[in-house]
Amino acid sequence: QVQVVESGGGLVQAGGSLRLSCAASGSIFYINAMGWYRQVPGKQRELVASITRAGSTSYADSVKGRFTISRDNAKSTVYLQMNSLKREDTAVYYCNVDGHRPLSQPFSSWGQGTQVTVSS
Repeated sequence: QVQVVESGGGLVQAGGSLRLSCAASGSIFYINAMGWYRQVPGKQRELVASITRAGSTSYADSVKGRFTISRDNAKSTVYLQMNSLKREDTAVYYCNVDGHRPLSQPFSSWGQGTQVTVSS
């Protein structure tokens, strides 16, 4: 089984910054893509940013130039640096990790989510 734990959410004023972290652990042989999603009540979960094992990144248009995703493969950890935060960034942020367990069993695991609230 693979466990995914996020941390770093909280309350911040508009224009401020937060850094989210997400660590994967357990029966992991190989991690491929890692990503951050967010969800607000009544709306679908949306992809914020993702990063491949090789370091290729992609971002939602709404966060380009403000958010930066990075990862530490040795620590099975992914980060999301969020700058110039806006009220519309308020959401629960979820981490997703895709990879393989031993014996090539694929997995896609989610964290429990961390709340980010941006006040005006």
